[in-house]
Amino acid sequence: MAQPAHFAEKLVEGLMALDLTIMVGLVFSNVVARYGFGSGFAGAEELARLLFVWMIFLGAILGLRSRSHLGVELVQQHLPRWARRICAVVSHLLILYALWLFLLGSWTQTVIGLHIESTVLHYPNAIMAAAGLVCALSMALMVLVNLWNVMTDHPDARIPGERRDAANPAMTVPAQAEAAQ
Repeated sequence: MAQPAHFAEKLVEGLMALDLTIMVGLVFSNVVARYGFGSGFAGAEELARLLFVWMIFLGAILGLRSRSHLGVELVQQHLPRWARRICAVVSHLLILYALWLFLLGSWTQTVIGLHIESTVLHYPNAIMAAAGLVCALSMALMVLVNLWNVMTDHPDARIPGERRDAANPAMTVPAQAEAAQ
């Protein structure tokens, strides 16, 4: 499972780099065209906005994978392991519910966007709303995998309040034990 996930992560990073490169090129060339020649490409802002939305949602996926989103583990780190696992299961179920709502909303917007075109470039607005679909599905898959790992006590489970032992990454160390060292 690590190889396909690593490949997908590198693919998303590459797409984000390409996305940012195109955005910078569009906005820069549009600024030069407006100030240098008195006119610009009307669709540059619209396309840059579309690419920006996709970049944000792809970045959110990578943020979840690398555990870069904000989290407060102040309470969990002082709980016994069994209680940390219960907290992890409950929080994962709440996250899955929120992702389900996000998925339903994105699906609705995608269906509506199939029949509505953008103002300048006339692409279907479903292309923008589909970024939410990709994000919600990807994040739900990652949360489901970790929830399974938590429930089966798999060594790869990511449980808030636990830290990985640097010498042995398969071993987890409660945060308070780490602080005492």
